[in-house]
Formats: sequence, structure tokens, C-alpha cells
Amino acid sequence: MRLLIIEDEEKLASALAESLGSDGYDVAAARTGEEGFFLLHQERFDLVILDVMLPRRSGLEILQGIRREGHRLPVLILTARDLVEDRVAGLDAGADDYMVKPFAMPELSARVRALLRRHQDHATPHTLQLVDLTLHVASRVVTRGGRRLDLTQREFELLEYLLLNAGRVVSREMLAKEVWQETSRHTPIDNVIDVQINRLRKKIDDPFDVKLLHTVRGVGFVMRSDQA
Repeated sequence: MRLLIIEDEEKLASALAESLGSDGYDVAAARTGEEGFFLLHQERFDLVILDVMLPRRSGLEILQGIRREGHRLPVLILTARDLVEDRVAGLDAGADDYMVKPFAMPELSARVRALLRRHQDHATPHTLQLVDLTLHVASRVVTRGGRRLDLTQREFELLEYLLLNAGRVVSREMLAKEVWQETSRHTPIDNVIDVQINRLRKKIDDPFDVKLLHTVRGVGFVMRSDQA
């Protein structure tokens, strides 16, 4: 499980990273709102611990932005703001939980576990759909325009990951780690990824007018409709 801490208090961020790291999580940290927002669009995380008062971009701006984009990952607000209206604003912006500083680390750890359990229970839908492309997770059947597409196991896994991140640019590094389960980049597999992307595109896009799988030059790939 990967956690992102967006917190400008260096000592607190370090303490959180150390404690949650000892619980077995892979923890990344950002010191500004802008850096946190960038990381959320470049890497995959399972949960975010978010301060509200941040330099360069507020926590509520970040939260509202990712919710508008459709990101469903759980967000725990951790802030010194303890007024009722502050809690209401945070929850209305899309937060899943709200904790006020100072706090007890065991309670925060328990809330993180609860949020992750809750999210896992609802994280993977039975079907994934974009325009007329539908992927049935359990039966592993993919159709487009009512026509069944014959995908290899790797193509199916690749398409599933891309659809789970529809509208978000996915880098080759993310695909190597999440789809190919390559934890080391000492032996790059970028060419392998590109070959599989091209094969997948021929099956899901070439026979159809509306293209869904797009290359973002120098960054990666994104599933989205041209008919935006």
C-alpha cells in the first residue's frame, strides 16, 4: 500500500512517514500543495494524508481538484483547524475522514487501516466502461460496440489498469510496476510496454472511429474519449 503525506511541517511529516513506514506502508511525502498535486498525477497512491493550510496550493484545492477528475482514493485531512465549519468544508470537499492536530499516532494508524479496508471493499467495480468499450472484471470479457474483443492475458491486465485510471496519464514506470510487477528499473522494459500498447490499440481502437487509447509524448498513456 502506497501512502502520500502532503504536510509542510517537516518534523510532523517525518514522524508520520516513520510511523506509517514501520506499519509496512510505502510512504511518500510532499512539502507543498503544488508538489503534492503533481505527485498525485504522476504516481499511484492508495491513500492521502492531507494538511489544509499548505504553501502554493491549499489542501482543499487539491481535494476538490482530484475529486473533479474522478479520483476515488481515500483522503484523510489532518489539520489544526477544529471548528465545525472547517470539518464540514473538508468533508463536503470530498474528504473521507478528518483529524485535528494534535492527535495520537495509534488513532491515526487505526483510521488509515479503516479507510483502506473500506476502500478495498468498494475499489474494483464489476465492470469498467469508457464510451462503448466495456471490460467485465470477473468474466474477463471485453467488448466494444457490442463486439467481443480477443485479448491476451497481458493485454487484458494492461487495459484494466488503464481503465481504472481513465482520464489520468499513466507513465511507463507505473505500468512496469503495477502491471508487469517490475520493482527494479535496472532493466527497462519500455520497449516491451510500447509493443503491448500498440497491440492493444490495434484491437480496441483501429476498427473504430472514436479513439480511446492516447499517447502523451514524453509522459505516458491515457484512456479518454476524443469526443470530450
